[in-house]
Amino acid sequence: MKTIALVLMALGVLALIYGGIDYNKHSTVFQMGSMEVATSEHHSIPIPAIAGVIVLVGGFALFFAGNRRSGRT
Repeated sequence: MKTIALVLMALGVLALIYGGIDYNKHSTVFQMGSMEVATSEHHSIPIPAIAGVIVLVGGFALFFAGNRRSGRT
């Protein structure tokens, strides 16, 4: 349970720091023999700050809820 909570907290912090995922898509436009024309497109997937905050708070809640349960045993 704590491991999942720590992963969620790390993902929340990363979402707040980076704000999205960037990647490049490479594709071949034309190819004849050994000659090739290629293109590269830059794409971005934005992650709203509120999503990062929700994941971070959820991680903290899961972490502390796990501590409470293990204390009752």
